[in-house]
Amino acid sequence: MSTATQIFEIVLMNLKSIPQRLGASLVIVIGIAGVVGVLVAMLSMSTGLNKTLTATGDPNRAIILRGGSNGELASFLDRSSSTLIKQDPAIARHPDGLPFASGELIVITEVPRKGQSSGANVSLRGVEPKGFDIRPELKILQGRKFKPGLRELMVGAGAYSQFDGLQVGSKLKFRGSYWDVVGVFETKDAHDSELWADLDTVQSAFGRTGMSSVVVRLNYSKAFDDLKRRLTADPQLTVDVKTEQDYFSSQSSGLTSQIGFLTNIVAYIMAFGALFGALNTMYSAVSSRTAEIGTLRALGFGNAPVVASVMAEAMALSLLGGMLGAGIAYFVFNDYSVSTLGGGFTQVAFNFAVTPGLVLKGLSWALAIGFLGGLAPAVRAARLPVTAALRGG
Repeated sequence: MSTATQIFEIVLMNLKSIPQRLGASLVIVIGIAGVVGVLVAMLSMSTGLNKTLTATGDPNRAIILRGGSNGELASFLDRSSSTLIKQDPAIARHPDGLPFASGELIVITEVPRKGQSSGANVSLRGVEPKGFDIRPELKILQGRKFKPGLRELMVGAGAYSQFDGLQVGSKLKFRGSYWDVVGVFETKDAHDSELWADLDTVQSAFGRTGMSSVVVRLNYSKAFDDLKRRLTADPQLTVDVKTEQDYFSSQSSGLTSQIGFLTNIVAYIMAFGALFGALNTMYSAVSSRTAEIGTLRALGFGNAPVVASVMAEAMALSLLGGMLGAGIAYFVFNDYSVSTLGGGFTQVAFNFAVTPGLVLKGLSWALAIGFLGGLAPAVRAARLPVTAALRGG
């Protein structure tokens, strides 16, 4: 009988005997399922947040902030700077002759979470009328747009799902006055976490004279480089010019790195425990099968088939545990909607995202634990003297 045939026969026989060691086998399966489930679930949080923020923006749009600002909340541009920025020829023009540009102001408001009485920080974005024209992805789900000059609000779909009192027709109290919620919108990006209102009205209510940023639509393919070169070289301006995608991607990098770091620490600790569980289980399996292994060796089976049989059992149980953990993470957490602190300490609503890449990463961890957990017991089984194995160890 060839070595390949021996390996096939002994591996098949060993896998069929797993139900006889069901209790011990479940130790490996459940332990690894826990590792993979936690790993995939936690990484799906950072993936979902990163996906939401990196989806924000268009390659044909740019955002201009005060030089040295790390975000819109820390930025300030006065009206004269905004007017000068909008005159740049790299900015596309509407048929009415006005630039596709929107001066925008970010302020922090408080809205209670669903089921809670305490408020959470939410961004209120004041936008100019062209703010809608330069964002064709924005869709009105309920109600209508706010009217300029009135204390009216539109609510992003993410904020609507996470916070209380944001239904169309309801009123919110900011700075001693009431604002009417007149619509719910969706952009499928970070703007879904915001409240939107008329720029001039927000400036008046919050005592601001300028704005946080100017968002523009670019006029031609290489317009961004020209826009950035001219604005940053203008002695009348001190600004940073970024593509919208680059800006929002940078807002997520710090938080997603922290989540990834903490996730790996937790996963390593749990994997260490699961590895010892796998070692213990496989050593027990080898001990209970010493007579069987001795018989096979006496019948002419070599070391390789014995090693393969133990490793196959460890890898099969690990793969099963990995699939179980990844499956639980997918069905429980995929598209689960939450909100967390984002850039500027405001709430960002997003959905967990269990991607195929995360599932493969979880399964890789499972197989690695199974390999390490099965290797030493497999070598021990192969090295058992035939006479000692026939006597039961």
